[in-house]
Amino acid sequence: MKVKGKNKLVLEKYLPRSKTVRMRILWSYDMAMVWICAYLALGLRFDLSLSSVPIEYAREVWKYGLLQMVMVSLVFYAGHLYAIMWGVSGVREMMQVMLACLVAALAQSVGILLFDARMPRSYYVLWFVLMTAASMWGRSSFQVMQRIVNRLNRAMDKEEPPRVMIIGGGKAGTLIVREMKGSEKIHGLPVCIVDDDRDKQGRMIDGVPIMGTRQDIAKLVKEKEIDKIYVAIPAAAPEQIRNILGICQKTGCQVKTLPGVYQLMNGEVNISRLRKVEIEDLLGREPVRTNLDEIMGYVKDKVVLVTGGGGSIGSELCRQLAGHGVRQLIIFDMYENNAYEIQQELKRNVPDLNLVVLIGSVRNTNRLDYLFGTYRPDIVYHAAAHKHVPLMEDSPNEAIKNNVLGTYKTARAAMQYGTGRFILISTDKAVNPTNIMGASKRLCEMVIQMCNQKSGTEFVAVRFGNVLGSNGSVIPLFKKQIENGGPVTVTHRDIIRYFMTIPEAVSLVLQAGAYAMGGEIFVLNMGKPVRILDMAENLIRLSGYEPYRDIDIQFTGLRPGEKLYEELLMDEEGLQRTGNERIFIGRPIDMDYHRFERGLGKLDEAAWLEKDNIRELVHELVPEYHYRAKEDAGEAMTDQDEVLAQAAAGMEPGYGEGTGLEPGYDTKAGAGSPVKSRMALHNAMAVYSMEQKATMIKKGNTMI
Repeated sequence: MKVKGKNKLVLEKYLPRSKTVRMRILWSYDMAMVWICAYLALGLRFDLSLSSVPIEYAREVWKYGLLQMVMVSLVFYAGHLYAIMWGVSGVREMMQVMLACLVAALAQSVGILLFDARMPRSYYVLWFVLMTAASMWGRSSFQVMQRIVNRLNRAMDKEEPPRVMIIGGGKAGTLIVREMKGSEKIHGLPVCIVDDDRDKQGRMIDGVPIMGTRQDIAKLVKEKEIDKIYVAIPAAAPEQIRNILGICQKTGCQVKTLPGVYQLMNGEVNISRLRKVEIEDLLGREPVRTNLDEIMGYVKDKVVLVTGGGGSIGSELCRQLAGHGVRQLIIFDMYENNAYEIQQELKRNVPDLNLVVLIGSVRNTNRLDYLFGTYRPDIVYHAAAHKHVPLMEDSPNEAIKNNVLGTYKTARAAMQYGTGRFILISTDKAVNPTNIMGASKRLCEMVIQMCNQKSGTEFVAVRFGNVLGSNGSVIPLFKKQIENGGPVTVTHRDIIRYFMTIPEAVSLVLQAGAYAMGGEIFVLNMGKPVRILDMAENLIRLSGYEPYRDIDIQFTGLRPGEKLYEELLMDEEGLQRTGNERIFIGRPIDMDYHRFERGLGKLDEAAWLEKDNIRELVHELVPEYHYRAKEDAGEAMTDQDEVLAQAAAGMEPGYGEGTGLEPGYDTKAGAGSPVKSRMALHNAMAVYSMEQKATMIKKGNTMI
């Protein structure tokens, strides 16, 4: 931001733009200082009394001046002291200047040998001190003048600059204060600093006082009339950051935060590059940390297949696997652009990786047979899926084809070709689902459970919540809406979600592979859920706006199939601890495998024939799946938000208890009756009762 005053002084425009010209100016300054310091050092030796200077010293001083011109030019140029940018010299640059001057001073001993002339011993010391001071001043003077100009600009500007509070009195806070005072491009006045360290209270950083702790933020904002708050504690824990940001939000000030400390150490960050607070900063939970080096031994020298390897989760899986000694990594994806991008990235970063990228669909049995028959993968991470809830509500048959049948076909190929482990990527939407996408993922979990009973392959599922930064995440949408001036759209005031980062999700998946015994559903303890409305309001405030005043928030109503809240476990599942305190195992419910196989056959037929009773067939297999259909084609649902909110809570009209097994569902029937051969399992998909088909067609448009 720039000062808006018409009479603004801009120091930069009076200086030459050419780098060569600036270097010549600085060199000319240094040469002038060489002579001035030479004569001034000699004069100081004799108390600035010209009559007291011996004639032999006066005659020889010009010889030392010529020598020093040569030595200073060579040493300063070799030390890159003419490449220092004006206005950004710091301690490091000043130390370089001092070292260069010391080398040049020591070179004066050459003059004794060359000219057979000696000067008073104090002359050499005085010249070194004077030349060092002059050189430092020449390289820092621009910063001093810039500060003077900035103060003049503020004095002349009718608009008061924003008053800034800095939180953090460490190196990051010091950097901010100094750049705010020294940069002409930053419109802001540092007024006070807040730091929880009691020993720092009352001290000054470049003239700015440290005046209190985080408990004093609200009081200081009022007393000092603060407009902006810069949070400069990049190394603080997430819980601490969340607490401080929560205090800052209540003040109504615009809040920005400094990036990570590694960027400061690398010199990548200055005040002009303060980033706006990301919503990840507000989640208030330590990230799940997994020492992958300790657990990734199970993939070493293995052929690993990642289906959907070009997606958000799939591509991160590939990145992690590439660095852990896999014998061969196979990426399988139906979207060639995504596959190409991760292929090129891995080729650049891991050139020795044995990488195979294949285009194809998990729906295609022949393609899967070729893939598994040719490469014989030892481990499969199954990330291929349709995941967009509203779109799948409009195309439920596609959700079944890709998610359920694709998973089944991939799992069947894994069994047929002797894959050792199969890890399914699932979602919290699979728990008591109210949408077809969630129901399809629940069916995928059931497929995995069934297949685990029928072969030596270890089948497991990994279930987690919404992934920040993935395709379709709500945060990029909110940011774009804010940038466009609003409104920000939220479906419901009370909607909540669990959130996790892509690295967390992937670490969970990889750890699940290490823990896999067969049949487990791994669940991440994701901490407290976050209300989406709170996220939207906070993001608006932290972007420097006031919700509902500067940026409006509109409530659009729950989308078809959307829940008010997501769950990570079904009531029937329970919890079992693992070696990671954040990772638990949900105990799967019992199921009738023969009945489930017959139901898969019905789904297969209905999906490929584009039947409109697919939701009813899904409900037969997943009784906890709640949905609402229109009573007739011409009548729209009324009070949709309320209906769907009830569905999310398991209170769908007509369901009563909501989660009980339907009558006649024998939970133990399939326990001792697995299909004896892979061929029988394959044939089970073709089972379809014509009598039941007629019944389903008749029920096609009936409200469930």
